[in-house]
Amino acid sequence: MTEQHGDEQLRTDDGSDVEHVPGLEHDDPAAPGAVHPGGRRRKERSRLPGCLAVLVALALVLGGLWYGVSKGKAWIDDRFGEPEDYPGPGSGRVMFEVEEGDSVGEIGGNLVDAGVVASAEAFTDAAAGDPDSTGIQVGYYRMKKEMSAAAALDVLVDPGNIVSNPVTIPEGLRVVDIVEILADKTKFSAEQFERVLNAPQRLGLPDYAGGEAEGYLFPATYGFGPKDKPADMLKAMVDRWRQSAEQNDLEGAAADLGYTPHELMTIASLVEAEGRGDAMPKIATVIYNRLENPDNGQTNGKLEIDATVNYALGRNLGVAISEEDLAVDSPYNTRLHPGLPPGPIEAPGDEAIAAALNPAEGDWLYYVTVNLATGETKFTADYDEFLQFKAELGEYCQTSDAC
Repeated sequence: MTEQHGDEQLRTDDGSDVEHVPGLEHDDPAAPGAVHPGGRRRKERSRLPGCLAVLVALALVLGGLWYGVSKGKAWIDDRFGEPEDYPGPGSGRVMFEVEEGDSVGEIGGNLVDAGVVASAEAFTDAAAGDPDSTGIQVGYYRMKKEMSAAAALDVLVDPGNIVSNPVTIPEGLRVVDIVEILADKTKFSAEQFERVLNAPQRLGLPDYAGGEAEGYLFPATYGFGPKDKPADMLKAMVDRWRQSAEQNDLEGAAADLGYTPHELMTIASLVEAEGRGDAMPKIATVIYNRLENPDNGQTNGKLEIDATVNYALGRNLGVAISEEDLAVDSPYNTRLHPGLPPGPIEAPGDEAIAAALNPAEGDWLYYVTVNLATGETKFTADYDEFLQFKAELGEYCQTSDAC
């Protein structure tokens, strides 16, 4: 039997018919054992490529398993294992800053960024076991590279490790005196501080200061950090003044007393210059009585405070004045001009500000400090009694070097 392909039969090379083989009605030339023209069967292909494919697939499967296991191990270590930490006290030097509002976690992250600790987790773990960690203070700390988390925490929980340059500004100083102290106690010159004062918008002064820092650089002890510049230092002093103003409710008191906040700061500076302790609220009363009763027949609205004359002359406020000094033509000369001077003459502290905002009850128009060592001050509304107090001061000065 023959199989017809078109109009021809399949024959062998010698012309004989090929016997029909069931299942080969549609012979695949590529199939093993398939008959090709000429009667030769196709040789079977090598099985090596298929084996290679299997091996590659197996390698991929095994590689994926290894990757998954390693990633899983890393995930487990990350969550349940010990966090990465350096073993020792570290080496080198790093200046590290803790800023206002930093949480323990943020401090840990910043320590990692600075190269101090190996991981934030190690630091937070160490902090979790130390109750002092909640009291880490703002400031700069000298640390080392690659410290253990515990060693880094030990540095930060001790406020004694804060790097600062303590500078004390006493009460009752003019801006020029304050600048002199800052230049002496820091690495900056007086000229650098003065340049900042000439650009007062950088200081955060209140609008009513009129761009003048006099009276608004608060007297206190400051711990300036190693990166603080003149603008930072002066602004810190204005910020401290603002804190005092808010605590004493400067603006509320100004509204109650019928003055501007700037006028009250001016009065506070006069109180600072003239008195101390319990005498301060009474001196404030004398100032108000003179300002508010200009037709009293005695003072004619003049404050007659010698410290303002010295301020007008640009010298130390405690220097004794002469008759010639009294003639200086300046709006700050309260011996010559009635009313308040244009602004503060020095930096008042909390006590003087509180006295200006809370004057004592009394009708006094005069006062004399009869003992400069103790600050004893006597008050009166009578001019003749005032002259007696002055005589008492004169006797004191004859036997004391304080005058």
